[in-house]
Amino acid sequence: MRLRSQALAALLLCATALPAMAQECGGDFETWKQGVAAEAKAAGVGAAGLDALEDATFDERALARDRAQGVFTQTFIEFSNRMISAYRLKQGAANMKKYADVFARADQQFGVQAPVITAFWALETDFGAVQGDFHTLSALVTLSHDCRRPQLFRQQLVPLLELIDRGVLPADVKGAWAGEIGQTQILPSDYLARGVDGDGDGKIDLRNSVPDVIMTTANKVLSRGWKRDEPWIQEVRVPDEMPWDQTGRTNKLPLTQWAQWGVTNPDGSPLVDKGLKAGLALPMGRKGPAFLTYDNFDVYLEWNQSFTYALTAANLAARLAGAPPLDPRNPEQGLNNEQMKALQTKLEGRGYDVGTVDGILGTNTREAIRKEQMRLGLPVDGWPTTELLAKL
Repeated sequence: MRLRSQALAALLLCATALPAMAQECGGDFETWKQGVAAEAKAAGVGAAGLDALEDATFDERALARDRAQGVFTQTFIEFSNRMISAYRLKQGAANMKKYADVFARADQQFGVQAPVITAFWALETDFGAVQGDFHTLSALVTLSHDCRRPQLFRQQLVPLLELIDRGVLPADVKGAWAGEIGQTQILPSDYLARGVDGDGDGKIDLRNSVPDVIMTTANKVLSRGWKRDEPWIQEVRVPDEMPWDQTGRTNKLPLTQWAQWGVTNPDGSPLVDKGLKAGLALPMGRKGPAFLTYDNFDVYLEWNQSFTYALTAANLAARLAGAPPLDPRNPEQGLNNEQMKALQTKLEGRGYDVGTVDGILGTNTREAIRKEQMRLGLPVDGWPTTELLAKL
């Protein structure tokens, strides 16, 4: 899948350090490429990689994709219903059975369970079927030259040139618009640093070798802080009234505390406290679906910073692990795109940093909503409603 723009900031954590850059972005394209070539050469990239860079061209299509991320205007229920399909559940189960021995090795070596890996595999490329048709190097060169968000893309250029120079990837390798490659859409820096030869053939082929894909994906997940044998999310039922200001992914509390406030399993049975702490995520407010989010859920946000994507991936993994379909409950009517933009504009006027006024309910907008809900005496659940918009 190519749903990555909101996830790229997390990739800075693993990016290869580069020498000082004379000009980060902009200016004459060919002159700018010469500066990148100098950096690559200083980093040890040889003739094959440098020749590939010289042949790279400006990709208007990649630029257009970077500016069009409308999929993230969907609600969690809309997005998850579309992404967690019967095909992905069935094919995911079949693949976990088919490659059970590889998944067992991944679990043993990296502590990452098969459903977690399989969920990313499903969402990113439908198990390798849709890996992207963008010329990866040209796309990354274009997005790095563009001055909109160069810091997120340029740090992938030298790793990609290294992979090409070593013969790991061909110069004309294709992938997603933002530089991701292979069946779970790995960026060059992770390909270089986390790649695992899962089938023992002496190569790391994330486009064609399923064992390489499984083992490398597990290694990447572990590198983001995954904790062995711990859960990631757990669907729960919330009461009609509770201290809503205590909810939120980052406010992790003992399960005994959530239980005292009336949070239960979906069937009404009491929560079982195993000594772990969790936050309470309400992606569509207090009347919508509810999840306890453990430390391992934070890894999903390292993979993709869209909360909607991360929660969908975590829920798909839970489904593949045997959980039933979620209960959507009956969330309050949210805002349409234009109303969301109006809300973000009002929040900006009150001094909040909501990023771009784009109609997308991102992390900054959710946090600003919570603070305004608290100020106005409304239930603090981070969900934008017409009542909130009217009160502002």
